[in-house]
Amino acid sequence: MMQNKTRFDSTFEGGGGPDIAKPLAVDGNHDAHGLQRALDARLSPGNADTPATGGDAAADVAQSKPSRTLLRFVKAAAGIAIVAVFGWLPLRALFQTSSVEAVVNSRLVTLRSPIDGKISAGASLSGDLGTVGEGTFILRVVNPRGDRVRLDDLRSQMSRLENERPSLVSKIASAQAGQKDLARQAALFTAGRIRQLEARIAEIQTSIEAAAARREEAAAAVERASSLIKSGSVSSVELGRLTRDQTIAQQTEIGARRRLDATQVELTAAREGTFLGDSYNDRPSSVQREEEMRQRAEGLTADVAHADAQISWLVGEIESERSRYIGRSEADIKFPVAGRIWEVMTAPGEDVRAGQPLIRLLDCSGAVVTANVTESVYNGLQLGSLAHFRPSAGGPELTGTVVNLTGSAGVAANLAINPDALSKEPYRATISVPDLNDGSNDCPVGRTGRVIFSPDTARKP
Repeated sequence: MMQNKTRFDSTFEGGGGPDIAKPLAVDGNHDAHGLQRALDARLSPGNADTPATGGDAAADVAQSKPSRTLLRFVKAAAGIAIVAVFGWLPLRALFQTSSVEAVVNSRLVTLRSPIDGKISAGASLSGDLGTVGEGTFILRVVNPRGDRVRLDDLRSQMSRLENERPSLVSKIASAQAGQKDLARQAALFTAGRIRQLEARIAEIQTSIEAAAARREEAAAAVERASSLIKSGSVSSVELGRLTRDQTIAQQTEIGARRRLDATQVELTAAREGTFLGDSYNDRPSSVQREEEMRQRAEGLTADVAHADAQISWLVGEIESERSRYIGRSEADIKFPVAGRIWEVMTAPGEDVRAGQPLIRLLDCSGAVVTANVTESVYNGLQLGSLAHFRPSAGGPELTGTVVNLTGSAGVAANLAINPDALSKEPYRATISVPDLNDGSNDCPVGRTGRVIFSPDTARKP
């Protein structure tokens, strides 16, 4: 202990001021802790006025031991926690079944020109960089040399029928007027013929009555002559003449009755519209002409109905052909799906051909995640495997499903970002993540991240 005192005093001689240069009076019974506290008292002027005795120093040392042990324990625990936290994250990532690279991808929709023509107008293709809704107008293709021969032919037929229809209607009116006049003449003829036949019947009845009277007179003369011939007052010649006159009277009456029957037949037929006679047909000329005029009016009416049907058909055909002509001469290009313009391959005023690509669109509604993985991870995957996409920019972890496994083979050529750009590993998988497009105006194509595959559906590397 005396050696320690001598070495400590020699260390502080001649430096640090008058107080430091003074030798330290250390009792031989004090240990190194007491020496340390004496040195602290010398170096701290505020504590110089209250020098610690040997007993007080020992008490302070005894009290400081638990506090120093606790402080060391807290520092050790904090260090272990920091090492555990910052070391577990890389360690956990090492043992997770995950992708090497992953990027949000989407399929491209190529809009082609449906007709030959010129780009005449279009919406601003660079003003709105966000997602555009389905059915939004983009541009218009116009073909001023569209074929309209059939449309013009249909319109010519329509004009011809419309011009002929008033003439047909006028002819129908004239035929109907002539028919009415002839019908009136036929009615007058029928009424007159009926009255004529009725008068003839009355005349025949009168003749029958006269014939009956002559027959009765002849019969009485024959009966009188028959009674007188026995007395010789009447000769047989006279009796024969009277008998002949009786027979003639009887036949005359019979003939009159036959004419009456014939006339009755004619009257009945006339009342039914049929006329019987020797000098004309069953129908008079007025009735025949009225029938011909009626048939002509009906034919003209049928022609008008046919013209109306043709006009109605032509109206629909012209409208259909006009729509086809507009479709052949003008076409509006619209967004078939909600997405974002990816590439514009035309400009206003440019002549384009049918089928020529005009614009490529990102189908943001069908965004997927393209990832490349190691061979061992790839061999443990299968279609339908559960996966989680963790964006590099932060945000919630999104759940998805493995929908395509292409390995090192060629991949779909209609993706916005060619999976060959992921070159760290040659094995590729496509994951469908429905929550990528959350309905906002942002299309997340190109965002990077990491895909973590569930251990129950994939084998760990």
